[in-house]
Amino acid sequence: MKKFLCLALIAALCSMLFVPALAQAPLAGGWTPAEDSAVPQEAADALQKAMEQMVGSNIEPVALLGTQVVAGTNYCLLCKITPVVLNPVPHYALVWLYSGVDGTASILEIQDISIQLPETPAE
Repeated sequence: MKKFLCLALIAALCSMLFVPALAQAPLAGGWTPAEDSAVPQEAADALQKAMEQMVGSNIEPVALLGTQVVAGTNYCLLCKITPVVLNPVPHYALVWLYSGVDGTASILEIQDISIQLPETPAE
């Protein structure tokens, strides 16, 4: 239950931060908000390919927030990031990902989401 509430809170926070910026974007080359938060297979594959060059963290896509058509596609994803260390503490971040028409993929930016969850009574 706590995990569901945490994810719902993070999704609400992301929509407050990200979606208003999308709504103001111009149509040509601008960002398009996702109609469905399901991560498309193309984005998941591109993230996996981009992760081949990274070490130290596992990045798991949780939700698609928006796309931008360029010479390929840019994706904005809500992701769960888990450091590869002893006793890892996972956190959530916005990940901007580029997937080129030639099959290349790279992570453009990772922006951590820092939120303070309210204390909940022990069950």
